[in-house]
Amino acid sequence: MIGVLVTFTQTDKFDRSSIAKIADELRGPFEGMAGLRFKSFMLGEDGVQAKNFYAWDDEEKARAFFTPELVEKVTGVYGAPPKIEYLDIVGFVDNSGT
Repeated sequence: MIGVLVTFTQTDKFDRSSIAKIADELRGPFEGMAGLRFKSFMLGEDGVQAKNFYAWDDEEKARAFFTPELVEKVTGVYGAPPKIEYLDIVGFVDNSGT
């Protein structure tokens, strides 16, 4: 399993309601996406960073998702270019069924 942390940084603070609206409007394509375990839309405590975290079943699908076209699109959505980090998930706890 591989994690991908995507960070958008602005000099001004992101508006929480704007990030919530982005999450609401963009969640549809991710629901049921092959190979994607979960995706979260987050706002940093300081407000200057919006972060998305993805957990993928395999690295190939994760890396194939983040095309130059997608990077350009999300740069427009968030108003800042993303920093994309790939992370090896070595352990996972899922309490959603409890």
